[in-house]
Amino acid sequence: MVKVVVVKGPRELETVYRAVKLAEGFEKIAKNYSRALIKVNFISIKTYETGITTDPLVVEGLIHKAQEVFDKVFVVESDASMTNADKACEVTGMKDVCDRNEVEFLNLRKEKNQIKLQIPNGETLKAVKVPRIVVDSAIINAAKLKTHNITGVSLGMKNMFGLLPDKMKFKYHFKNINKVVVDINTVLKPKFTIIDGFYALEGPGPTSGTPIKMDLLIAGKEVVAVDATACRVMGIDPIEIYHIKKAYENGFGEMDEAKIRVVGSRINEVRRYFRRS
Repeated sequence: MVKVVVVKGPRELETVYRAVKLAEGFEKIAKNYSRALIKVNFISIKTYETGITTDPLVVEGLIHKAQEVFDKVFVVESDASMTNADKACEVTGMKDVCDRNEVEFLNLRKEKNQIKLQIPNGETLKAVKVPRIVVDSAIINAAKLKTHNITGVSLGMKNMFGLLPDKMKFKYHFKNINKVVVDINTVLKPKFTIIDGFYALEGPGPTSGTPIKMDLLIAGKEVVAVDATACRVMGIDPIEIYHIKKAYENGFGEMDEAKIRVVGSRINEVRRYFRRS
């Protein structure tokens, strides 16, 4: 059985701490890595209550727990086609969190030391170039709970797409973004995923729609199972989402509801059927 945590609670640090603790924390992860990268979602410069970008409070809670066991912690994101990650860090309040906790924010687009990763049996990509620090660190994946007009949802697996240092990420849409997400998660696997649903987003997504105050966090160490559970919370069958279904079929994680042990709140207690495009 794969464990996924679903925590309903107020938007405060204690709720984040509870989610991390129930998901068995970072101690075992830190035995193999001295450094952690907290990957946020800055597809826009809009603030957390829009449901579009990662809540700084969630990241602050993750920083506190990560600093207990890792020697070094960074918050990371890369520029998007329409967004400068450094500006988003400042406007969204994430820079204040980083400064307050003496954590550096890294715009991965500016990292010069890169490594080429071959993708075995890639869906559409043969290889990707990523900063070496991404490969050498434990990725703590701080995603959002939202819909997406092309990929269906934008959760943990989709958030990993932002690790690519390319500015013009829109070019990957011409290669079939659903398949690109599968390929990236083939070679870059987060060690811990938390989906920020304090404020979620329904509608076309990923940068437009209606924010929903869910007061919810979904977390676990296996991103496929976390995403599948998040889909069910949103009233979506994960089998409808290509990248989740394909990752499951490829043996990258669990999607079968019978093999996922949900801890905390039950799905039917927190489920809300999200409006989609």
